Amino acid sequence: MSLAVRPPKDDDELWWYVKAVWGVEIPRKRICKGHKSPFEAFANAYFCRAPISLWKASRGFGGKSTMLGMLTIMEATTLGAQVTVLGGSASQSTRVHEVTHEAWYSPRAPKQLLSGDPTRFHTRLTNGAWILALMASQKSVRGPHPQRLRLDEVDEMEIPIFEAAQGQPMDARGVQSQTVISSTHQYPDGTMTELLRRATEKDWPVFEWCWRESMEPHGWLSAEAVERKKHEVSKQMWDTEYDLQEPSFQGRAIDGEHVDRMFDFELGHYAGDIDENITIEEPVEGAGYVTGVDWAKERDWTIVRTFRVDVEPWVEVAFLRTGRKPWPAMIADVELRMMRYKGMLIHDATGLGDVVDDLITYDRRMVKDRVLRGRDREAIFTEYIAGIEQDAIKSPRIDYAYNEHKYVRQSDLFGSGHPPDTFIAGALAWSARRRLFHPLLGPANIGVRSSPSAGITDNRLYV
Repeated sequence: MSLAVRPPKDDDELWWYVKAVWGVEIPRKRICKGHKSPFEAFANAYFCRAPISLWKASRGFGGKSTMLGMLTIMEATTLGAQVTVLGGSASQSTRVHEVTHEAWYSPRAPKQLLSGDPTRFHTRLTNGAWILALMASQKSVRGPHPQRLRLDEVDEMEIPIFEAAQGQPMDARGVQSQTVISSTHQYPDGTMTELLRRATEKDWPVFEWCWRESMEPHGWLSAEAVERKKHEVSKQMWDTEYDLQEPSFQGRAIDGEHVDRMFDFELGHYAGDIDENITIEEPVEGAGYVTGVDWAKERDWTIVRTFRVDVEPWVEVAFLRTGRKPWPAMIADVELRMMRYKGMLIHDATGLGDVVDDLITYDRRMVKDRVLRGRDREAIFTEYIAGIEQDAIKSPRIDYAYNEHKYVRQSDLFGSGHPPDTFIAGALAWSARRRLFHPLLGPANIGVRSSPSAGITDNRLYV
């Protein structure tokens, strides 16, 4: 049997095997007090020395996705293991899978084991092994039963999804089941905080390393990359997500209590899965509606959020997360929404949104585009946050949107970070409150009806 398919027998052989076959040198040196080396975490999982292990490492610099990718391809090729990679988002799951894709180009990769070309989400091998990339949702986690489960950026998942996923791994094919929980620890009250607590109770090993363990010459990270990143992010973000200090509530953009009140279970509970076209309330004759849209095609998701605005507070009545399909198809989804909930459409015209604007055929008098830059962006985001914290907006508990609002940071909105898609769509819709006029709702001082579902008394719509 060739080196490329024979399982390594110990840590040293495993380290050299990954280097020789796949061309990756996993750092083996401890630097900081109390930290482990990345390779210690890798070997623990591969040899199944604990049924569950936690990896807590620096954002971007820790090499978590690279290591998970190497781990899955090693387990599939040498152990014949079936492996599921579950990410907090589809992009996180596929990022790990992309590592395995690239690994097959290595000159010594055992390409004879491939059963056809890998797809974006699935790789099959002739030895019966497979690697499957899934996004974290209640639907996806109740499917396959692999021997190995790899959870990437678990702090972006809800606890119920993690618990459902734990039902996946099972011993089979002569391979013991094992789970890796990997994440940057971002949120003081998030999923990673809870799982670190459980790790203490249940004696799960925790492997913690920062950018120092990944530095050259013993690792893959350059000093120039570290210095550059220090100047790109806030001190708070650096301390928490790169230096692994305990996260605090200080960096949250929205008060968590108000987010909980905004996303109300009594209005319904939905996952917010891809192409799950959620209708909370059917269109009402004579009611006023505003739809906010944040466009995306490949990296993120196109989000379509529709609010009923002739009640106070505003109530979200329809929600859609879509993407990864041609622009005409996504525009058709939006226009179908507008034909049902007639009213104002406000969309993000930043970047590609400007091109999309030319393709929209809905009544142009009712289409408003906003370019989210500079002071206008800050004002729109700030006013949306104020609306949430004044309990002026109500939504059902849509898990995907709830998580993005609950854990969005100041740096995501007003710094160098990336604003969540659902936040942008909601903020765009909310920015329409001063634009509401005939023919949408009639005169600007139109009376506002109470929302029975939200339990709010009569008031006036301010425009």
